[in-house]
Amino acid sequence: MRLQDKVAIITGSARGLGRGFAVRFAREGAKLVICDILDCEPVAREIKAIGGEVLALKTDVTSKEHTAEMAKKAVDRFDRIDILVNNAGVVGNLGMPDFMKPADQTTAEEWDKILAVNVKGLFLCCKAVIPYMKKQGEGKIVNIASTTAFTGLPLFLHYSTSKGGVVTMTRGLATALGDFNINVNAVAPGLVLTEAMQTIFTEEETKKILETQLIKRSLQPEDIAGAVVFLASDEANMITGQTLAVNAGESLH
Repeated sequence: MRLQDKVAIITGSARGLGRGFAVRFAREGAKLVICDILDCEPVAREIKAIGGEVLALKTDVTSKEHTAEMAKKAVDRFDRIDILVNNAGVVGNLGMPDFMKPADQTTAEEWDKILAVNVKGLFLCCKAVIPYMKKQGEGKIVNIASTTAFTGLPLFLHYSTSKGGVVTMTRGLATALGDFNINVNAVAPGLVLTEAMQTIFTEEETKKILETQLIKRSLQPEDIAGAVVFLASDEANMITGQTLAVNAGESLH
C-alpha cells in the first residue's frame, strides 16, 4: 500500500471527489482526517467498514479558527500530519440564480463566495498544517485546481480565476517550503460529473465537453484519485511546484 500509516487530512470529503479520495487513501493504508462543512459521518462509516482509521470533523475552511482546530485535532489523534489534500471548493449550487453569466453581470457577492472558499480556504488550511510539517521535517500538500485555470470559461470567470489562484499558490508555497522538505503540488481535473458539477452543466453541455477530449470517456473520481495518491506518496518525493492535468486531453498543458 502506497500510503501505509501516513496521516492525511482531506477537505471537502463528504461527497464527490473528496469522498473518492478518502476511500482510495484508506485503501492505500492512510489514517484519515476527513473534513467538510457537510456531514462526513457517512463517509467515515464507509472507511471504517473497509478497516480504515478515520476522524470526521465539521470544518468551514474559510474560518481560521476551524482550520486551526482541524490541524490540532489531527495531531491530537494521530500525532502528526503527513499529507494535506485541499479539495474543498465551491463550483455552483450557491442558492443564487443564473450562476453562469458574463463577467459584467457577475455580482460581488458571487465573486466573494467563490474566492473565499477556493482561494482563502486553501490558504488557511495550508497555514494551519505547515507548522506541524515544518516540525516533522517533511510533508506533502496536494491542491485541487481545475483545467479551467488554463483554458478559462467565459461565463465562469470567478471559478476559473479562483483555480488560477490555486495554481499560482501551489508554485509560491513550493518555493517557500522546499527547504523544509515539504512538497506542494496540484492536480487539475477536467470535467468530472460529481454532484456539484451536475448542478452546473446540462447533459448536452457535458457531451460537448466530452467531444473536446482526446480520450472520449467521461472522467471518474477514481481517475483523479490515482494522481492525488501518486503526488501524496513517496514516489513523488522529488516533484514539487507542479500542476498535473488529468483531463483526458481536453487541453494540453
